[in-house]
Amino acid sequence: MEVNDMFYNQMDYIETASGNKVCRKSVLCGPQSIMILGKTIVQEGCIIRGDLASVKVGRYCVISKNAVIRPPFKKFTKGVAFNPMTIGEHVYIGEDTIVNAANIGSYVYIGNNCVIGRYCNLKDGCYIADNSVLPHGTNVPAFGIYRGSPASYSGLIFESMADVMTDFTKSYYQKFRPQPSS
Repeated sequence: MEVNDMFYNQMDYIETASGNKVCRKSVLCGPQSIMILGKTIVQEGCIIRGDLASVKVGRYCVISKNAVIRPPFKKFTKGVAFNPMTIGEHVYIGEDTIVNAANIGSYVYIGNNCVIGRYCNLKDGCYIADNSVLPHGTNVPAFGIYRGSPASYSGLIFESMADVMTDFTKSYYQKFRPQPSS
């Protein structure tokens, strides 16, 4: 997974002290309940719903354009309860993807245009192919590949996925730079 140089308008992004790059055109609801540990990129059009329950995002994560991160909920006769969401380190979430999972491990790749249902549990090193829909409550095993709509198990990915995702997310962060002034 080779990453080309990507340039952004510096006026559109806020860079935090811990190195997070958050687009001003993204929506972070309930920012007091959103913890982003460092060197994570939140791109344009993203929505992170910290107002519903706490959301914790690890280091070197990429949340691509128009992704929606929403904690899982459970319906009761007297209302709805939301549970916290945890996203590990070195995770890539593709464009136009909706994530409602309870837990996403580290070194996970989620493709573009995916829907991750409520209370899904994605273990370390798994791969979700583009255009996949994971039904709610799905447990994706470590290094498992899921694809399709509804997504189903389609094999194991290589065990060096942790190294590949570490290299990919660090390279993505380094090559995501402000546009040079002319």
